[in-house]
Amino acid sequence: MSEQHVKLPEGNIEKHTTTLNLGPTHPATHGVFQNILELDGERIVSATSTIGFIHRAFEKIAERRPLYQITPLTDRLNYCSAPLNNMGWHLTCEKLLNIHTPKRVDYLRVIIMELSRISDHLICNSIVGVDSGAFSGFLYLMQYRELIYEIYEEICGSRLTTNMGRIGGFERNFSAVAWDRLEKFLNEYPAVLKEFENLFVRNRIFMDRTIGCGPINADLALNYGFTGPNLRAAGVDYDVRVHTPYSSYQDFNFTIPVGTTGDCYDRFLVRQQEMWESISIIKQAYQKIQEFKGIEADVYHADVPEYYLPDKTDVYTKMEALIYHFKIIMGETNIPHGEVYNSIEGANGELGFYLIADGGRSPYRLHFRRPGFIYYQAYTELIRGGMLSDAIITMSSLNLIAGEIDA
Repeated sequence: MSEQHVKLPEGNIEKHTTTLNLGPTHPATHGVFQNILELDGERIVSATSTIGFIHRAFEKIAERRPLYQITPLTDRLNYCSAPLNNMGWHLTCEKLLNIHTPKRVDYLRVIIMELSRISDHLICNSIVGVDSGAFSGFLYLMQYRELIYEIYEEICGSRLTTNMGRIGGFERNFSAVAWDRLEKFLNEYPAVLKEFENLFVRNRIFMDRTIGCGPINADLALNYGFTGPNLRAAGVDYDVRVHTPYSSYQDFNFTIPVGTTGDCYDRFLVRQQEMWESISIIKQAYQKIQEFKGIEADVYHADVPEYYLPDKTDVYTKMEALIYHFKIIMGETNIPHGEVYNSIEGANGELGFYLIADGGRSPYRLHFRRPGFIYYQAYTELIRGGMLSDAIITMSSLNLIAGEIDA
């Protein structure tokens, strides 16, 4: 921290401003990005952002890996909702490879993607509560994030960085334990979410801390390239699930919550309502899955042996399965020529993958469209003129995930 003395033009009175490093210390700035603030007292006069503390060159690493080995890289983007990143990448590969997944696979993916959206939103909103001085709500919701992670663990063996699913579907069918845990979540979480809302939505202290804090209007949000809850909070009802449906989202009934002012309070309310919509979508998908009968009731991947690892029993007993297993593991399957962009409605906004293939065994070029990276470019403008304490809560309400900013 340092002080600067600025002589005002109208007289000899000197005005003192202070330079403050906001970050990269944890927890406010996640330990990996920095903002250099010029303060007049506690009011922010100007701000400069710095990124790159954990840049990991994922896009260049991906250009040296076969498609299925890129999935674990996507986990490390928005690690609060890693399965959404996984599904987005698999859908991009399937678009390039012209793979059409069965309806049951689509519905299974929808359940996982909406669980991921809930886990992401509950983290974001509970942290906004913590940054406004209220810790109880965080404790109420975190136990249900853990229940979601237990569902992940039953499905794929992992909790945070999941590497879930495969090109064409899932690595295994959902077990009875996974369904039991899902039912437990659907039965218990709504009451806890309602209690959380009762603590915050009409809380005068919380409203005073968030209403009018870090606002952005629709035009400016669009100019910056905002998507997801942060754009919808500004009044624009753009949602990739509706605008460009994928994974059979057109089969579900849900509404798109929209705000008006684009401030911290609106962003909080939009995410709250989206959790209710996600619960509804999961229930619809669960009902649709129960309606499958016979052979269809056990389908969990498409018939694409060139890209989908065969069952280990078949690998040990059938020559054709052993050959496919060897070619996939050793990365000896060539990718067809093509250029595709595919995006999904990530928990934080439009998560896109731009993939160019030149016929080799790995992408010629791969670019991740990370919504958090785009939001962070607007951060200094949103906090300029506000109080130092507002800078923290604005950062939380934008849901700036370091893994998306420093890919």
